[in-house]
Parts: sequence; C-alpha cells; structure tokens
Amino acid sequence: MSAAVLSKMGGEAPVALVLGAIKGIGKGIGLDLARRGCRVALTYYDWEDELPGMQADFAVFGANADIFQVDLRDCETVLRLIPAVMARFGRLDILINNIERGGWPVVHGPYTAAQWDLEIETTLRAKRWVFETALPHLKESGNGCVVNLSSIAGLVGRSGPASLIFNDGYAAANRAVGLLTESWARVAAPEVRVNEIMLGLVATRHAAMTRGWGLLEPDQKQALLDHTLLGRTGTIDDVVKAVRFIIDEAPFMSGSVIRLDGGYVLGGEKVAPMPPGVL
Repeated sequence: MSAAVLSKMGGEAPVALVLGAIKGIGKGIGLDLARRGCRVALTYYDWEDELPGMQADFAVFGANADIFQVDLRDCETVLRLIPAVMARFGRLDILINNIERGGWPVVHGPYTAAQWDLEIETTLRAKRWVFETALPHLKESGNGCVVNLSSIAGLVGRSGPASLIFNDGYAAANRAVGLLTESWARVAAPEVRVNEIMLGLVATRHAAMTRGWGLLEPDQKQALLDHTLLGRTGTIDDVVKAVRFIIDEAPFMSGSVIRLDGGYVLGGEKVAPMPPGVL
C-alpha cells in the first residue's frame, strides 16, 4: 500500500479480503497486496489441486495472510466469513470482489437450468452478500475501498467473435454488476469508495490458461484479437496494476467503471482517412 493510504489508516497495516484467490487474477491481486504491506484474507472453494501452490505462495507472509475455504453461493456461509475475517485481523479496509463463474458456449454448449443458476449465484448474488456483510466494517475503516471485477460480456453479450465465449446469463449478470457498483457507491459514501474493473479477454479469464481458450480454433482466436485495438489479450499484471491504481491513486473516484479490454468493445474497426471534402 502507498504511504498515503497507510497514513489514513492510522499507520496500521490495512486488511484486504480477496475473493477467488486460489489462482489467476485473484491470486495475483492478493500477492500484490501482501507484497505491499497489506494483511490479506483469501478465499477459495474449488480448484483444490491449486491449493498447495496457493499455500506456498502466501506462506512467506506468515501471519499476515490467511486462507478461508468458503462456498460464496451459500449466503449463510458468507454471513460467517466476515466475522471470521474480523476475528482474525480486527479490521477490514479493502474488498476485492473477484468471484464469478462464466460458462463458455464453446465448452458448455446450450444452457441447462443448473448452469444458468450457477452463473447468476456466483457472478452476481455472491458479490452482493459479501458486500452487504462487509460494508459496516469497511465504513469503520474510514477509508474503505471496494473493487468489483466484472466482464465486458455485460456490454457485448453473446455477439460477434465473443459468441463462443460469453453466455447470455453470464452477460446479464455482469451488466447487473454495473448497477450494483453505482448503488453501492452511493450507500457506502463517504467512508468507502466503490469502483469496478470490467475485464476483456485476460489470461485465466476468457483467454490463455483457460479450457475454453484451448478449444478455440486458430482463426477464432485471431478474430478475437483482430476485434481488439491493441491486438493482444490482457495479462494478470494488467489487472493487478489497475487494481493498484484504484486503491492507491484514485481517492476521488467512486461509482466508476474502468474498461480494461484492450479496446475490444470499440470493435477494432479502423478510422478511415479524412476525405478531401467538396468545399
């Protein structure tokens, strides 16, 4: 954390709760916060084959990091998570709302009722229950910060090259996250800032190191890259830097959405040369 953020927290090391931290983006954010002096509470539920690596990576921070296994789809379990974090660390300053489950059409095919419910429960409902339970403690910090992680699926839906990536329910849930970000920024102010990072195609989420990406044909991957102005997919480090900016460098920003997509939503279309005109 920056010296400015720490000073506003009375010099005591702030505490961050990072959801979905067993691998990928959540793990990257958790490690960055811990390296910069934050105490971190980290959650996971499945992907238990990744657990030994997670434990080893955070073990170097000793008592400043703790791992909680919790099914965030279970609202009663969420109600127990926040008190457990408070009992462990005594405060809560930062919430990284990184919890989602997106069913790739290329992987799952047509929806089943169970798949639809899983995406809504994980991507949308879990975020809400964690925020509501954490809010009183975030307010007590006096300088709280919430970062919601969402997807550009909420803007583009199941369309264009991303039709193989973004399912309808997942897209609908992510559009709803934007509404929650705005509402939460209002109810949390002025003690807590709430902002959102809307991700495009990023490694471990809709790009490399996912099963779905491996199922795409080379021409399908190229179509996605051609639709992205920067011509590449994002990295975990790209996301970590954006989260760091919101926490450390944006004290006057709340209720905002950063679209971190390399220009995918703009479509990759080129600007035509300026015509000579007729006058």
